[in-house]
Amino acid sequence: MKTQREHWASKLGFIMAAAGSAIGLGSLWRFPYMAGENGGGAFVLLYILFTLIIGVPVFIAELIIGRNTQRSSIFAFQELSKQSSNWKMVGWLTLITSFIILSFYCVVSGWCLNYALMSLNQFYQGKTPDQIRSIFDTVYVSPDMNIFWLFIFILLNVGVVFGGIRKGIEHWSRILTPALLFILIAMFCYAFTLKGFPQAVKFIFYPNLAKLTPSAVLNSLGMAFYTMSVGLGIIITYGSYLKPSENLPKTSLIVALMTVLVSLMAAMMIFPIVFTFNFPAEGGPGLVFKTMPILFSKLPGSLVISTVFFMLFVFTSLTSSISMVEVLVANMMELFNWRRAKAVVVSAVGIFILGIPSALAGSKTLFPNWQTVYGKDFFDTMNYITASWMMPIAGLLTTLFIGYVMKKELTREEFRKGTRMGYLFRPWFFIMRYLAPIAIIFIILEEAGIVDIKALF
Repeated sequence: MKTQREHWASKLGFIMAAAGSAIGLGSLWRFPYMAGENGGGAFVLLYILFTLIIGVPVFIAELIIGRNTQRSSIFAFQELSKQSSNWKMVGWLTLITSFIILSFYCVVSGWCLNYALMSLNQFYQGKTPDQIRSIFDTVYVSPDMNIFWLFIFILLNVGVVFGGIRKGIEHWSRILTPALLFILIAMFCYAFTLKGFPQAVKFIFYPNLAKLTPSAVLNSLGMAFYTMSVGLGIIITYGSYLKPSENLPKTSLIVALMTVLVSLMAAMMIFPIVFTFNFPAEGGPGLVFKTMPILFSKLPGSLVISTVFFMLFVFTSLTSSISMVEVLVANMMELFNWRRAKAVVVSAVGIFILGIPSALAGSKTLFPNWQTVYGKDFFDTMNYITASWMMPIAGLLTTLFIGYVMKKELTREEFRKGTRMGYLFRPWFFIMRYLAPIAIIFIILEEAGIVDIKALF
């Protein structure tokens, strides 16, 4: 028997929570450095296309699954597949993916906390741009600091998720997401004045197809899933807290537009600095931490501006991490019939334990030979397999579930609830049944070396 499901207090609250989850570190931390590592314009173009033709449809599908069942991801797939244990595994896949991402995501968020404290001490004063960049390298290889800030950030998650949907997640998302958007716009306006801005525009918006590799194609698909928060169980879980009156297509398009704009704005905030000071575009996971302090060091009132920026960075990463923690908590509450408090504490302990190897990856204190064996350190390995493999595979299985397992009449009814955009059902369902799964399969096969897209042209 289902228990009464908590619901969002308002449509705006849900949009801010979903957008906050999507924007978070995906748009601000991961998108710029992935664009830098994958050639810029061609990667960005594919990211936008994949977001619109695959990310948004899958986002809608996950909302439909969650709202219809009012269950967390494991039980939602099971219920709609007539209690099939095979499809229940898709819910488990999203749960495991969220858990792994949280383990290194909280490490990155710990860097944000660290940089907020460093900003109070104006760590960039009297330093050259190269010296400011090098500080992140010191942070990355400092095991004790990374463990400490990992622990503190997980405590912040516990405090928010413990409050539930309305008093915790929705309340803070409505405050923090708009605040971050405001400061991002201000930073973007200043980046416009830098001499590297024209070069940044060319790098981001001019697609150089010669730099487009199979890995870049797969990474752009993974990036679309990452910034839309699909394939993680987040949107299914958030959808389970929706009322039947919510306009799913409209809400999905709003969230997609916000995430794409913020991703592009973040890139156009960072790359003018990169090109102004002749830094390499392939800055890796530390790109935002290496570039933004250089900008702050040249602004009046840098102490306030840099501290506020990194604190908002912390809070927006919090809107993303709490959505993933909520996936763990909601599933455990249903799996084991636990109270929220117990589920939150157990989740936090698990995240901390799995986060330790990522926190120690730079120092090689743990698994010192990991990079020699796997080609990437532990942090980068977890980052790569989740975003480039696990999320696309979960998204693929979701498209197949909607297209071939869930009853079409039920899908149509749920799609049309609360919206005047019911005419979009046919093209959306065509994408879910045919276009999206074929595209995802083709991209995965290309990366695996089974097909060669260049040989087809």
